[in-house]
Amino acid sequence: MKQTVVHPARAVVLAFFLAILAGTVILTLPAARAAGEAAPLMVAFFTSVSAVCVTGLVLVDTGSYWSVFGQSAIMVLFQLGGFGMMTAATLLGLMVNRSPRLRTRLVTQTETRSLWVGDVSSVGKLVFQVTALSQLAIAAVLTLRMRFGHGMEWREAAWSGVFHAVSAFNNAGFSIHADGFVRYAGDALVLLPVMLASVVGGIGFPILNDLRQRCRDPRHWSLHTKLTLSGTLVLILGGFVAVLLFEWSNPATIGPFSVAGKLLNSLFISVSARTAGFNTVDIAALTRETWAMHYPLMFIGGGSAGTAGGVKVGTVAVLALLVIAEAKGHSDTEAFGRRVGASAQRQAITVLVVGSTIVAAGTVLLLRISHFPTDQVIFEVIAAFGSAGLSTGITADLPVAGQLVLALLMFFGRVGTITLATSLVIGERRMPYRYPEEHPIVG
Repeated sequence: MKQTVVHPARAVVLAFFLAILAGTVILTLPAARAAGEAAPLMVAFFTSVSAVCVTGLVLVDTGSYWSVFGQSAIMVLFQLGGFGMMTAATLLGLMVNRSPRLRTRLVTQTETRSLWVGDVSSVGKLVFQVTALSQLAIAAVLTLRMRFGHGMEWREAAWSGVFHAVSAFNNAGFSIHADGFVRYAGDALVLLPVMLASVVGGIGFPILNDLRQRCRDPRHWSLHTKLTLSGTLVLILGGFVAVLLFEWSNPATIGPFSVAGKLLNSLFISVSARTAGFNTVDIAALTRETWAMHYPLMFIGGGSAGTAGGVKVGTVAVLALLVIAEAKGHSDTEAFGRRVGASAQRQAITVLVVGSTIVAAGTVLLLRISHFPTDQVIFEVIAAFGSAGLSTGITADLPVAGQLVLALLMFFGRVGTITLATSLVIGERRMPYRYPEEHPIVG
């Protein structure tokens, strides 16, 4: 008997789609809304998409519009979205290696390069342990700080601590405060744990697994780990310096802060731009230069097989190495004493081109159906595709068609790049012949 095997990429898309539908149904229940009435279908659908895709874009204020039940449902949705993506991305890579043509490979080639084939049965358990321990630790710190540092009652402090810890680790960008984290702009004991949770969740499970096994021997870290960690450091520091330069004297953002406050908030803005989605200042008040700095940070996102979105740091790192090798006239693309395979280079180019095409198409559509300036539309589109969740304040004012476009971008951005990369690996095959080589003129 023939067995029908579901393509792993299709399984991920279907799982996320069903989760969005379930979340929409739950959020339309009267109990989910603070007013005790059923939420409009578009509000429930958009919120569900944003939660499952761990983006953070919203049409209504999460803290006042939704009841505790509704907020709990949203938290469960972005917990499933973040945990599910980490597990799905990890398992997809391992499933690729279990196919008959590839089963001799010992290490996966895309999202799970640091995991061996024998790890399949333990992947879910390890991801759960990392998720649970990280979130519990951050929730405890935030709860204590909000109780003793901000005068909240224990119940309110505990709920705020848990909600924001889960949201931060999953890079979801949801907050139950109407002003986001603006009220905590000067509190390092709140902002630093949130940044830590965002980085740990978004760095990618394969890297966490690699660090756990070889934490004392960096020489044996996988190339994926080295590229992602170094790329992450460059992006965070680059964004940090850019915010300091462009916002230092801006009276509407970090201008009134002390030097320490400026440093803290600039770092938070840089980290948050890479899909965490929280804000300590009004995003709409940032300078146009800072908006432009957000574009690449949101588009690139975090590490593979993590809770962050974007085209991933590893993808851009491979492309940067390719450009450097070409500029130097080297035939091989190399880094840290290793040669990057040609297939990885092709996959990185494809993911970047497809991601750029989706962003360009989304921008054109939103410009066509809305009246907002181009720079605000571009910001919104990249924030949706990169699961960043930051907004210049136009999301709720977009027409329904524009909100649907954003919902589609959030979905594509969350499941599109990983499923595409996996499909490329599964579909990879050697042809029995090769055409004569010819060099077209480039540049």
